[in-house]
Amino acid sequence: MIDALEQAEAAVAACSDAATWAASEHDLVAALDAAHRLEQRVAAVKLALVREVDGRGTARRQGASCTPVWLRERLRLTIPAARRLVELAATLDNGPAEIRQALADGAISVEQARVIGDTVATVHAAADTSAAGKAVDVLLGWAGQFDATLLRRMGARILDHVAPEVADAAAEAALRAQEARAARDRQVTVSEQSDGRLRLSGILDTEAAAVLRAAIDPLTTPAGPDDTRSPGQRRHDALADICRLALRTGDLPENGGDPTQIVVTTNYDSLTRQLGAGALDTGLHLTPDTVRRPACDATVLPAVLDSSSQPLDLGRQRRLITGPLRRALILRDRGCAFPGCDRPPRWCDAHHIHHWADGGPTTLTNAVLLCGHHHRHLHHTDWNVRITADGHPEFIPPTWLDPTQIPRRNHYHRRT
Repeated sequence: MIDALEQAEAAVAACSDAATWAASEHDLVAALDAAHRLEQRVAAVKLALVREVDGRGTARRQGASCTPVWLRERLRLTIPAARRLVELAATLDNGPAEIRQALADGAISVEQARVIGDTVATVHAAADTSAAGKAVDVLLGWAGQFDATLLRRMGARILDHVAPEVADAAAEAALRAQEARAARDRQVTVSEQSDGRLRLSGILDTEAAAVLRAAIDPLTTPAGPDDTRSPGQRRHDALADICRLALRTGDLPENGGDPTQIVVTTNYDSLTRQLGAGALDTGLHLTPDTVRRPACDATVLPAVLDSSSQPLDLGRQRRLITGPLRRALILRDRGCAFPGCDRPPRWCDAHHIHHWADGGPTTLTNAVLLCGHHHRHLHHTDWNVRITADGHPEFIPPTWLDPTQIPRRNHYHRRT
């Protein structure tokens, strides 16, 4: 398989240098069709490999919490894209062989294969194997004429064609399946921009969408005739107001032993002169005026740093890694320190490098921030962690994973 894939890769590489401008219109269109078919064929091979990797548990054996996280690191995918890849691989593996073959033949696209697999599963649950088989034939025929969106829309009434006697009951089942897909696909992504702002995007299921609208709509009305904010700006401000209201309730869960709060960091010189620019524990920076605003109605915890950016004044040392010591740990590690992990501080545990029960001290130089999965992984595998001369943690992989045991660091969390 590897030899064949390498030969195919070489052939595709040769095509990438071809002078497309010199091709006739007929040849150009034919080449486009061939490239599209090849893309689907390669996708079928990729999905089969993903399914086998997932079935063998390769991801967990190599230190990842799940196959999508491993794929993100290995193939540099987003988590939603990696999760969809794993789910489609499972759907095709468990579904009719005709769908896999059609994708392998380049007759359908990956998105069409996803729609057909979902629809056939719904038909099988509502009717029987015979009806599901007929549905496969009908949907594969339609796939030659319609894109994935139209195919899903038409598939909603597929039983009218293959099993009309159960079509009404199936419509209800399809609605349940739609709700299940909405629950499966729900996600919110928070992406940091280069200038420190955040881009918020996502998909809400029906219930969460209704809750959001009920909470946000009363706060998005213009404040008066002089309110010049755009609708998008009003929604932004309404979301911020909802978050402030939630912080004021005091009912939010604790973060690593501390109440939910805003942590603002400033350096010693700025603190002694006047309140200067600050940095949140998420890594975002604030102007002096912005720092003053949350200080009016939120718990703001000052963390003073010396000239080398090391925590200087964080309160007394305690046996447990909570309070001031945990805040120092968050300032240093920014999140789970295990290589390749992007879990934020609020999802992390504080781990004693040299265990407390074995005489290890509760100090910043003997602690590292780890998410729950990597905390357990470090305790039960041959990975080792140490604090280097620059004050940051690095991890030594076991010999079975890397015979040279080259130290690794986490590069997801921004360092200063």
